[in-house]
Amino acid sequence: MARGPLPPGTLRSPRDLAPLIDHTLLRPGATGAEVERLCREALQHAFAGVCVRLEHVALVAARLSGSAVLPVAVVDFPLGQGGTPARADEARAARDAGAREVDVVLPLPAFRALRHREVVADLAAVVAAAGQAEVKVILETAALSPAERAMAAALAVAAGAAWVKTSTGFGPGGATAEDVALLRACVGPAVGVKASGGIRTAADARRMAEAGASRIGCSASVAIVEAATF
Repeated sequence: MARGPLPPGTLRSPRDLAPLIDHTLLRPGATGAEVERLCREALQHAFAGVCVRLEHVALVAARLSGSAVLPVAVVDFPLGQGGTPARADEARAARDAGAREVDVVLPLPAFRALRHREVVADLAAVVAAAGQAEVKVILETAALSPAERAMAAALAVAAGAAWVKTSTGFGPGGATAEDVALLRACVGPAVGVKASGGIRTAADARRMAEAGASRIGCSASVAIVEAATF
């Protein structure tokens, strides 16, 4: 799927947002029945992906088999504090369970300690373990300064990540249009930008897309695309 910003004039109604949306359920303790419903909704509305925790990836992959909707797994979520071997193992397990994309949290302890080479090596190991599954690096932008956001995006790209992503939705804040625009300016058109965290209305989602997001992670996906207007 496309990673660059949308061409002007693409969004004429909330329905046009559907191909950008990762329909998301990341609450601990989510049930299989809830995940099944998530998949049915994603297929009905032709969302981009279904994003879940590792324990639900195999179920999602089975339910989405034969469709264009992508199974997406989160890794080392939501704290980004695991060691590199564990993070790589989790990415490999997600890939083997059927994930087509892997959303991994930036290794925040190393990043905050300014161990930038370690950050790149860690993320490169995750990218390698994910194989053909594209990796999105979750930066948790609300916890970073603008300069740190730019640096984190650059490190993710240097490590071979296909995407950068704003937030876990479990941190101090969610996506903002300003953060999306900054990330898009940092990574250019070849790398994807995913906005996530606190996106609840069609107007919210449109702002993210117009700021440069090529994917939008949200749990209010159905309400967003069924809204009467922006």
